[in-house]
Amino acid sequence: MQSTSPRVRHIHEQLLSNNWYTLKKYTFEFLRADGSWQVQSRESYDRGNGAVVLLFNRAKSSVVLTRQFRFPVFINGHNGFLIEAAAGLLDNASPEERIIAEAQEETGFRIQRIEKVFEAFMSPGSVTEKLYFFLAEYQDKDRSSSGGGLAEEGEDIEVLEWPLARALRAIESGEIMDAKTIMLLQHLALRLNTEMKSC
Repeated sequence: MQSTSPRVRHIHEQLLSNNWYTLKKYTFEFLRADGSWQVQSRESYDRGNGAVVLLFNRAKSSVVLTRQFRFPVFINGHNGFLIEAAAGLLDNASPEERIIAEAQEETGFRIQRIEKVFEAFMSPGSVTEKLYFFLAEYQDKDRSSSGGGLAEEGEDIEVLEWPLARALRAIESGEIMDAKTIMLLQHLALRLNTEMKSC
C-alpha cells in the first residue's frame, strides 16, 4: 500500500527485478523545505514485512537465539554465521501468527503468549520492510522439537540457549551483529533493570 503526501507527486515506477522479491526504480517530485520541487529517483526493494521474537526465561535469566548462514553478510566480509532472534517474513499472516510458527520452526519452542514491544523500519533508505518486534517468555517444558528451521527452505539453524548476560557481552564483542537481535536484547535488559529498580 503506497502512502500519499502533499510533498510527493508524479510518482513513476519501473520494475527492475521480480526474481526473488521485487526491486523497482521510482522517479518522483519532492517538495523541498524552500518551496521548490525537485525530481528525485530511488530504487526500492520490497520483500514484504516481517516479525521477530526474543524468547527469554525469567527464572534462569536466559534467552534463546539462533545461528544461521546469511550469504549477503558473507560477501561483506563476515563469516556469514549470524546469531539472531527467531524471525521470518509474514507471508500474508498476521505478525502474531507468523512469529509463533516461526519460533517453533527455528527454535523448537512452542510459545503461547507473546508481547508486541514495537515496530521498526530496518533499512529505510532502500528496503520497504517493516519489522514487528515481540518478547515471549519460555519454560523448558515448552520445547516440542529440536528446531533448526525448514530444510526445504535452505535453513540449517543452530539453536542457542544463553544467559542474557552472555548475549549482552556478545553485542559488545561483536559476536552478535544482527540489528534486530541487538534491539530486542537491549530492550529486554532495560526492562528487567527497570523492574528490579521498582521492586
